[in-house]
Amino acid sequence: MRFQHSSDIWRDFPELVPGVLVATGITAGVSVDDAVGWCAEQAADRLETASEGELPAIQAWRRAFSKMGLKPTQYRCASESLLRRFRKEGALPRLHPLIDLCNAVSIAYAIPVAVFDVSKISQYVEVRYAAGDETYLTFSGETEQPPPGEVIFADAEGRAHARRWTNRQSGHSAVRDTTTDVLIVAEALHDTAGKDVESLMARLSDELAGVWSMTPAEYTILGPSEPRFEFPA
Repeated sequence: MRFQHSSDIWRDFPELVPGVLVATGITAGVSVDDAVGWCAEQAADRLETASEGELPAIQAWRRAFSKMGLKPTQYRCASESLLRRFRKEGALPRLHPLIDLCNAVSIAYAIPVAVFDVSKISQYVEVRYAAGDETYLTFSGETEQPPPGEVIFADAEGRAHARRWTNRQSGHSAVRDTTTDVLIVAEALHDTAGKDVESLMARLSDELAGVWSMTPAEYTILGPSEPRFEFPA
C-alpha cells in the first residue's frame, strides 16, 4: 500500500510539509490521559496570546482554503475546528484512545492530524483533486459526491476518505474499537512547518510506543522529491 500527494497538489502548494506513519497493534483498552493533559496545556498556552484563527499554522490553512475557493470561516481545517472547540469548552470529547491522542497532538501543534483504518483502504491513499465520480460516506451513513476539483484523500476504489483536504474525514475509514492498524497523516503549510511537523511526528511516535508498548512507529516527512510513503497491507 502507499500514501502520496499528487503532482498537482505539490505544484499548487509547494510549501506543503506532510508527515506520515503507520501504527499496528492498536487497541481501545488503554489510557492516554497523560499525553492528552500535556497537549491540552500546550494548546492553552497558545490560546492565551492569540485566538486559533491568528496562529500561523491556522492562517496558512485559511489561505489554502481560500485558494481552493472555500470560505475559510465556513470550512475550517480540522485543527482549527478542534482548537475552537477546546477554547470554548476547555476540553475535547473522548472517542477512542488513538483518536483522543491524535486530536490532542493536533491542538498542541495547531496542525491537522488525520487517522485512517488501514483495513478500510483499497491499495493506496492519494491526496488529489477529485474527478467528480468519487463517493464519500458521512459519519451519519449518507453518501456524498465531492465535486470535480475538490481536494480529497482518494483510494483505488474511488472512495474519498476525506473531503476539502483537511476539513472532514469519512466515516468509512474512521477508527473504531475493532481497528488495529492505522495510517496517520499530519500536514502543514506555514513557515516553520518543517520543524513543527518533525516535532509533532516525533512526539506522536513516542506516545504510540509508550501507550501501546509497540516498537516506536517510524515516521517519514514527505516532499516533492520523495512524495510517496509505502507500507505493508
